[in-house]
Amino acid sequence: MCEPGVPKANFTELHFNSLSNKGALPPLQESHAVRRPSRHLADRLEEGRTESDRNGSVGAVHKENPQDSQHELEARSRDKMNRELEYMYVHRARVWIPDVEEVWKSAELTKDYKNGDAALELMLEDGTNIEHKLDPKTKNLPYLRNPDILVGENDLTALSYLHEPAVLHNLKVRFIDSKLIYTYCGIVLVAINPYETLPIYGTDIINAYSGQNMGDMDPHIFAVAEEAYKQMASASLLTISSKREMALHQKAVLPEDFVSVFELTRDERNQSIIVSGESGAGKTVSAKYAMRYFATVSGSASEANVEEKVLASNPIMEAIGNAKTTRNDNSSRFGKYIEIGFDTRFRIIGANMRTYLLEKSRVVFQADEERNYHIFYQLCASSHLPEFKNLKLSSANDFLYTRQGRSPVIEGVDDTKELCSTRHAFSLLGINESYQKGLFQVLAAILHLGNVEIKDRDSDSSIIPPNNCHLTAFCELVGVSYQDMSQWLCHRKLKTATETYIKTLPRLQATNARDALSKHIYAKLFNWIVEHVNKALITNVKQHSFIGVLDIYGFETFEINSFEQFCINYANEKLQQQFNMHVFKLEQEEYMKEQIPWTLIDFYDNQPCINLIEAKMGVLDLLDEECRMPKGSDDSWAQKLYNTHLKTCSLFEKPRMSNRAFIIQHFADKVEYQCDGFLEKNKDTVNEEQINVLKASKFNLLVELFQDEEKATTPTGQVHGTGGRTRLSIKPDKGRDTSSREHKKTVGCQFRNSLQMLMDTLNATTPHYVRCIKPNDFKLAFSFDPKRAVQQLRACGVLETIRISAAGFPSRWTYQEFFSRYRVLMKQKDVLPDKKLTCRNVLEKLVQDQDKYQFGKTKIFFRAGQVAYLEKLRADKLRAACIRIQKTIRCWLARKKYLRKRSAAITIQRFTRGYQARCLAKFLRRTQAATIIQKYQRMCVERKRYRQKQAAALAIQTILRAYMARQKYQALLREHKAVIIQKHVRGWLARCWYKRSLVSLVYLQCCFRRMKARRELKKLKIEARSVEHFKKLNKGMENKIMQLQRKIDEQNKDNKSINERLVGLENSYTAESERMRGELNRLRGVEEDAKNKGNKVNSLLEELERLRKELSATQQEKKTIEDWAKTYRDEMEKMVSELKDQNSSLKKDKDDLNRLIQEQSQQMTEKMARSIAEETQQLETDLNEERSRYQNLLTEHLRLEEKYDDLKEEMALSSNVSKPGHRRTDSTHSSNESEYTYNSEYAELEEGSRAAEDVTRGMDTSLTLKLQKRLTELEQEKQSLRNELENKEDQFQRARARDNAEFKKARGAELEYESLKRQELESENKKLRHDLAEMRQSLLGNAATGAGAPGSPAYKVLLDQLNASCEELEVRKEEVLILRSQLVSQKEAMQHKETMTETSVYVEDVSKLKDADELKQAYIGLKDTNRLLEHQLQTQRRGYDSEVEALRGELQNVKEENNRQQQLLAQNLQLPPEARIEASLQHEITRLTNENLDLMEQLEKQDRTIRKLKKQLKVYSKRIGEMGAGQTEGQTSPGQMVDEPIHPVNIPRREKDFQGMLEYKKEDELKLVKNLILELKPRGVAVNLIPGLPAYILFMCLRHADYVNDDQKVRTLLTSTINSIKKILKKRGDDFETVSFWLSNTCRFLHCLKQYSGDEAFMKHNSSRQNEHCLSNFDLAEYRQVISDLAIQIYQQLIKCMEGILHPMIVSGMLEHETIQGVSGVKPTGLRKRTSSIADEGTYTLDSILRQLSTFHSTMCQHGTDPELIKQVVKQQFYIIGAVTLNNLLLRKDMCSWSKGMQIRYNVSQLEEWLRDKGLMTCGAKETLEPLIQAAQLLQVKKKTDEDADAICSMCQALTTAQIVKVLNLYTPVNEFEERVSVAFIRTIQTRLRDRCESPQLLMDTKMIYPVTFPFNPSSLALETIQIPGSLNLAFLTRV
Repeated sequence: MCEPGVPKANFTELHFNSLSNKGALPPLQESHAVRRPSRHLADRLEEGRTESDRNGSVGAVHKENPQDSQHELEARSRDKMNRELEYMYVHRARVWIPDVEEVWKSAELTKDYKNGDAALELMLEDGTNIEHKLDPKTKNLPYLRNPDILVGENDLTALSYLHEPAVLHNLKVRFIDSKLIYTYCGIVLVAINPYETLPIYGTDIINAYSGQNMGDMDPHIFAVAEEAYKQMASASLLTISSKREMALHQKAVLPEDFVSVFELTRDERNQSIIVSGESGAGKTVSAKYAMRYFATVSGSASEANVEEKVLASNPIMEAIGNAKTTRNDNSSRFGKYIEIGFDTRFRIIGANMRTYLLEKSRVVFQADEERNYHIFYQLCASSHLPEFKNLKLSSANDFLYTRQGRSPVIEGVDDTKELCSTRHAFSLLGINESYQKGLFQVLAAILHLGNVEIKDRDSDSSIIPPNNCHLTAFCELVGVSYQDMSQWLCHRKLKTATETYIKTLPRLQATNARDALSKHIYAKLFNWIVEHVNKALITNVKQHSFIGVLDIYGFETFEINSFEQFCINYANEKLQQQFNMHVFKLEQEEYMKEQIPWTLIDFYDNQPCINLIEAKMGVLDLLDEECRMPKGSDDSWAQKLYNTHLKTCSLFEKPRMSNRAFIIQHFADKVEYQCDGFLEKNKDTVNEEQINVLKASKFNLLVELFQDEEKATTPTGQVHGTGGRTRLSIKPDKGRDTSSREHKKTVGCQFRNSLQMLMDTLNATTPHYVRCIKPNDFKLAFSFDPKRAVQQLRACGVLETIRISAAGFPSRWTYQEFFSRYRVLMKQKDVLPDKKLTCRNVLEKLVQDQDKYQFGKTKIFFRAGQVAYLEKLRADKLRAACIRIQKTIRCWLARKKYLRKRSAAITIQRFTRGYQARCLAKFLRRTQAATIIQKYQRMCVERKRYRQKQAAALAIQTILRAYMARQKYQALLREHKAVIIQKHVRGWLARCWYKRSLVSLVYLQCCFRRMKARRELKKLKIEARSVEHFKKLNKGMENKIMQLQRKIDEQNKDNKSINERLVGLENSYTAESERMRGELNRLRGVEEDAKNKGNKVNSLLEELERLRKELSATQQEKKTIEDWAKTYRDEMEKMVSELKDQNSSLKKDKDDLNRLIQEQSQQMTEKMARSIAEETQQLETDLNEERSRYQNLLTEHLRLEEKYDDLKEEMALSSNVSKPGHRRTDSTHSSNESEYTYNSEYAELEEGSRAAEDVTRGMDTSLTLKLQKRLTELEQEKQSLRNELENKEDQFQRARARDNAEFKKARGAELEYESLKRQELESENKKLRHDLAEMRQSLLGNAATGAGAPGSPAYKVLLDQLNASCEELEVRKEEVLILRSQLVSQKEAMQHKETMTETSVYVEDVSKLKDADELKQAYIGLKDTNRLLEHQLQTQRRGYDSEVEALRGELQNVKEENNRQQQLLAQNLQLPPEARIEASLQHEITRLTNENLDLMEQLEKQDRTIRKLKKQLKVYSKRIGEMGAGQTEGQTSPGQMVDEPIHPVNIPRREKDFQGMLEYKKEDELKLVKNLILELKPRGVAVNLIPGLPAYILFMCLRHADYVNDDQKVRTLLTSTINSIKKILKKRGDDFETVSFWLSNTCRFLHCLKQYSGDEAFMKHNSSRQNEHCLSNFDLAEYRQVISDLAIQIYQQLIKCMEGILHPMIVSGMLEHETIQGVSGVKPTGLRKRTSSIADEGTYTLDSILRQLSTFHSTMCQHGTDPELIKQVVKQQFYIIGAVTLNNLLLRKDMCSWSKGMQIRYNVSQLEEWLRDKGLMTCGAKETLEPLIQAAQLLQVKKKTDEDADAICSMCQALTTAQIVKVLNLYTPVNEFEERVSVAFIRTIQTRLRDRCESPQLLMDTKMIYPVTFPFNPSSLALETIQIPGSLNLAFLTRV
């Protein structure tokens, strides 16, 4: 309610009143008007009114009529604007004029405006000239249009002219042209629904916005979420006293309470994001993305995945609270406020949800083209599932509650899949299957209840037909009685003072009661689900702060507006008031901070409208009062409204044609409400007896829903309406509690209270606003309807923000930005050292009216329009400069053109005269030449005639003679061909017979050999099974050894038998050869007979042919003589011409064929090279991918390992707290189990988890078990990847070898055998083989067992071991291990006491041990022995299998050789005898040479094997001697033997002295690791000592352990080294110098292990002295892999460390800083701060990046890092720089300009120069910058024509289509001389790039790390020359 004549609402006064009453306005007294402000405040308001600038004001001060007040304010400000901006309305100035269709239309002045003109002459954009008449009363000029460089700004407040058309046009340009849906409007984010899925919400976009300032990036919902998160995490605000001093200093009138409460509201760390808008504008999606952002950037404080639960609540709430409307397919029909809680580390710990005003009426009624809530359609669509059979559901069209809207299906939505998502979300939130089943049961019951048909019994009563199937289904589902429910659906109780009556209900009232029950059940179910969702989101961790996300309905107005729309619009009035106050406070706070005098700004206050609704005797108050009336009705309530407010409040109106409706003037629009149903919906009546029936249900969930149901369900307890008769009279219960007469709160009262709680919450937080705009009503993608948009802009407060900003000083520049932008307007003498003073002086000259600007502490504040004026001056100055430049250049060009023409004319004259003289001379020469030509031509004609006659005579003679010769030749040819045909036919017949015989022989041989092979295979299988059975039956160790030895002897016998069979096969092959030789002799005889007979036939044929020739010659001669004389001349001429033509054509064909052959050969060569290159590239790509996957798994493994260590420490701390002083040690630790493997870590993890479970039972071990499982999976995957990587490399090598072999094979020549020499050469070959067999037999001959000392028969023993190969050595090793296991068992049996400080173990009486321990130790020893025997048996089996395979291969080779010789024999038979002899000799010589070479190679291999076995024999002999000595010494344990140094007498040395080794004692190992790794300072080592010194020292220690053959020492040293490096990296992993130092040393240690491993591939790089230092006893290939993995982890740690250092520098140095000063122009900014491009102190520049890169490079060089590794590090650095720069460029519209492209290219050139200086141009770093270079080029190239589009498509190969289109959309001109990219050009680019196959991802992956490789880099440093400095404190090391 309000009073006419209320002047206007002042923020200070209103806020003061609200504070005095705890946020609620006091009841109005008498006239119900708000209190007027004091006099001095009113004066200040009048001053503010006169000083405010109308250009941009769209709000109004509230008076009697809001529209009248707006008109008055507009008129006053319009007059002021006319006086101030008349000079701007000149020729070519652009303005906005109203339009019916487009709301505002742009036009251009064709004539200057002069004061007093009645009209403006304008030209529209389509060229139409119009005359715009001005209002004769107000003379209001149209709005001015902003310059083009300001159009499309990120922030609307950055516009110079702030008004409605400017805002609308800016939004349209961004939305339609640039495809940008987000725009800032001061503190508000305006989001326009694109109705299209956009790729701007991925994790990469979230990471890009995380940690960024809000003004630095393009507008986005993530930017608002980041701002809220950042303000919650770090709040730094002014204190109360500082604000009071500031207010006093500015002479501002602020009450104390206002300042204090203002401070409280600003100092709160809690935040709120208020998302509002119309239905279909995208509110729910925006709120969902905000919550996703919080869940992504913050994580959760526990392992319960709270953030997933928060996001999982969305599908549930959408299913039960969203529905399809005419405006939106997924409209939220309730409001919700979600509080996301954070702990002290600002991680999500939980959430809480509050809901507001669920639209219950939708459950029972839907309008056309609308749906009920989604959950009902999801159930109906899933009714076919087995678990839903008992619900008795069917199609949605079968139920009344789901078919009224006649639109049961949403296009593109699968309700069945949506239900699966909903059920998954229920499960994730802890609502189990039983509860879900109950919920679906209740929902199905509601659908069945809606289908219950109620019929009329008579006019006053109704009835439900018996056995109603839907009512039966409802009762079965909810567990109630059918009779009770059918009774109370048609009856009702009435209570009087003395009795209670049962009254029948008419059909209409019964139907309404049924629908009310359905709505009530659904509301209860909705509240129950919300309550359980909140329970699932609650955590026990204390909440430190929260961020609230409010997703609430926007302002609504329909054709029929009811109670729901009234409540929605009431809530929007309250939110709009809070928004206005907050915007006003921020504006004043900015003025106070800059110490600028300010006056109170007028703004539209909607408090009178709120009073009309909620104050005493307001609409809600009267509605509640009418509900309490016994016979209250909607009509009587309407009359009360008319009587109370119609004449007292201008905001309340009555429709002309209705007495059952009223109109309220809201802040957005007038809304007409229909009174029908207000009372019923406000009371929310439900039949009490129906509720009682449901409470008596057997269905537990339904009872739970109604357990808090109030007993009184209506305010009066009476039913509305008249009619009906009493059926039954019941006396009231005397014992009934009087509380049943109490009234429950109405819906309006409840909503008002919850809304007030919401406003209190919002007022206690820092709000952030998101206003969602619906661009059109047809859901068209990127379609903009100006009418609909401007309606929403007026309603959502965006224009109010603009008006408040425009009323003061909307444009704000820092002094440096102003100086940089308008430096062109200054003269050199005006530029002073003090930039602030310079700006003051310049502004005083440029703008005469000092009221147009104000100077703050750090900024200059301008009135609206002043920036446009300055831009006009700047453009004029630049235009004048351009004209001067053009004038000078054109003059220079014209003079240059004149000089060029003059020179050309002189040159032309000179050449013309010379040409004429040459022509005369030429004529004279031609005349003389013609005379000479005539003379010689006549002579030639006569000579030619004579020669023709002579040639004709000779030709006749030649033809005649040739004809006769040809006839004779043809006869001879026929006879010869006949002979040849006969010869080939007979040869073919002979060959056919031979081939058939050969095939038969081969088939018989194959069958025989197959039979033999099957028998052999069967025998081998039987032997294998017997070995397995023999292995199982063996129980005693001695029997096993004897039986295994016997088995070896049997295998040797089998080998001998196989050799005998091989000899037999050779004999059979010899016999076959003899037989074939005899067959060959027979064939030769046959051939001689055939030749003799052929000669006879040839003679006869020759005679016959001679007779035929004579006959034909006679006939032909006769005919030829008759015709030849007539046709000879013509035929000869024709023949000559044809021959010439044929000759030329043949030459041409020859040339074409030669060219074609060359082209084909070249193409084939190129094709082969290309295919080989592609295959190689593909293999390398696959290899890099596998390597990258493997290294990523290593990274994940490292992360889990670190997490495991942290958990282990936490467990240790908890155990120490619970049991102080107790330390648990593992007494069963054995030295044999100390090897560094990942399995030991898993065992420790299991032990740690068990210990933690014993200590603290309450600790959750699920995470530990997950980590164990994950570690196991990662280890398996790592091993598989490693195997796959090796397989890939093997395949690559095999493919290369295969290609080489095929190439050689293709170029090789075929060699053939000579049959006459074959037998001799075969015998020679057999002799050589026999010699080899004898050599083998000699090695097998005299084997005896003896000692291994020099001089004894050790050589025979060695030969014996050579024949037995590794079997005998394995037996020796097995015996040694058996003895060791027995000694270990004896040691453990005798040991009974051990202390922490003692280093040796003393043995006491063994007889004191218990029998159980002895059995245990014996069992362990036996188990170890069995394991060794099993390994030995498997080794023997593998050796046997390999030997069998070798023999089979040899047999196959013999077969192939036999077949090959047979083929060669057949081929040789066809050759002449001389060629056969020569070819066979050559082939045989080659074959024998190859065989001799093979034999020599085998002998050399045998010699190498002998030398190797000698070495191993000496080692094993020594170890057996040591073990024997240790066993005879008595009670010495093997642990002591391993730990103690070996006596020098027992170590036989190979050389006299060993250099390059360091000896240390076992107890000094910890000291070595501590001094060399843990406490070593990298800086001193890198500066003073040789690079890689720690790695060399560790390897020299390792060499000594290898030399003394101490496997335990090797393992412990390597394990300690690896663990210590990991420990130091974990401790100082953020220190680049430390990480680089240990990366270098780890790589050097790895290279040393390879260099001295003894492998030939690595030894070829060594010197002879270095090869002597190779490891002799141990193969450390597995440890090399572990250390390589460690190096990969260190490399990735180094990259992360560098990224953390570089990342803050990149954007500032590469994008924001102006390396070339003056190129980039600074555009006007809005309210959002933007990072300045001017270098201040602490600002990173490009030099900072280059210095940091140089620091990285020099540090790695000092540490001795491998050059190839440095190149990989630099390549990764440049990738990070390029990716981060490009990502920020793609997300910042202000950076996409021509000048910025130049800056980027210059910066990239500086980076390339740095690479060139460091000699790193070949490392591939430059290629990583290619996307950034192309993006910079894209900003600078022309973007107009199709040729430009082609150039862009060919240039931007490294950019994706999405990135190219994004850059073009973001391109923003900085000056007026630049042009924007047209939409048509962007579409052309998209069309031409649509065939590209690429990833749709917009941003580059900044977390990607290239796979690293460690190329082998041998060291030339001799180990024996290394000296250990004393500073390392390693005096305990002894050089050996």
